[in-house]
Amino acid sequence: MTASLFSSFRLGDINLPNRVVMAPLTRNRAGPGNVATPLIAEYYAQRASAGLIVAEASQVCPEGQGYEDTPGIHTPEQVAGWRLVTDAVHAAGGRIFLQLWHVGRISHTSLQPGGVAPVAPSAITAEAKTYVAGRFIDTSAPRALALAELPGIVESYRLAARNAIAAGFDGVEVHAANGYLIDQFLKDAANHRTDAYGGSIENRARLLLEVMQAVIGEIGAARTGIRLSPVTLVNGISDSNPQPLFNYVVEQLDALQPVFIHMIEGVTGGPRDEPAFDYAALRQRYHGAWIANNGYTAAMAEAAIANGQADLIAFGRPFISNPDLVERLRQGAPLNELDKKTLYGGGAAGYTDYPTLAA
Repeated sequence: MTASLFSSFRLGDINLPNRVVMAPLTRNRAGPGNVATPLIAEYYAQRASAGLIVAEASQVCPEGQGYEDTPGIHTPEQVAGWRLVTDAVHAAGGRIFLQLWHVGRISHTSLQPGGVAPVAPSAITAEAKTYVAGRFIDTSAPRALALAELPGIVESYRLAARNAIAAGFDGVEVHAANGYLIDQFLKDAANHRTDAYGGSIENRARLLLEVMQAVIGEIGAARTGIRLSPVTLVNGISDSNPQPLFNYVVEQLDALQPVFIHMIEGVTGGPRDEPAFDYAALRQRYHGAWIANNGYTAAMAEAAIANGQADLIAFGRPFISNPDLVERLRQGAPLNELDKKTLYGGGAAGYTDYPTLAA
């Protein structure tokens, strides 16, 4: 029997009732202390019909924050806040992973402890914006991380993974995409280091692999996924030769056996087919679950699953305005229009008030 978008799938130790994944979406609605709130719990519970929810990127340490009012996963209060969310999603019959995040240079001094410069592999300022005081502003100039600091970065991911499981998440997704810290180490436009974490492909991939080894060692491969974006240009990131870089990365990940790779095809939120890249070459190098992402329609998703191009398909912004997106895709029903004015920050408006088909 041919698999479809609405057929079940076994992801590690979890049974997914369908192959629709809610992609992580930054919404800037955390409460004081960057703690998830009951409103956030309501938002995710509304979307629990997704086969899998990957909750929004959450900083693994105070220095990992790059935007105001994003939730963290490094304090007891943050763990307790996320427990409200996971309990609500599980009560609604859902499954939920947490995306672990360190933004690196995509930050501003006003968000950093003590007002210091954000960190990066090299002291190269990103051509990018961050969100502070309700508006988008230029990122601050970063400082290069010292070699002695990198074990602490790895440890912050390990502890965040432990905290995520304590908060009730079914697993975690390591965010190694979209120009944030791990991606900055991977790509040569941002990484000009001359030590063991710079230069060669093997060196630039070292931090990613150390983080994955630490997280898998803490919570197990069956509860650990990773997100990659080989050619996206968001947040001022790029690499001069991404195909061999990501061929190597995926080969090394395959040996670690994470439960999934979440692959952003093309430019995040932009063109799917530019710049040109051979994603099938990566798919052939990995034997776990493959999540494809970026601009998929229901028809494209069905075709990708039927031909084995992907096991699961992630949808981002359609889930914002359509809490019942799975049912709408199943019925071919029209989608609610997205209110872009309420994407970042605010309260219930444009967050938990989008109508369902039943309503």
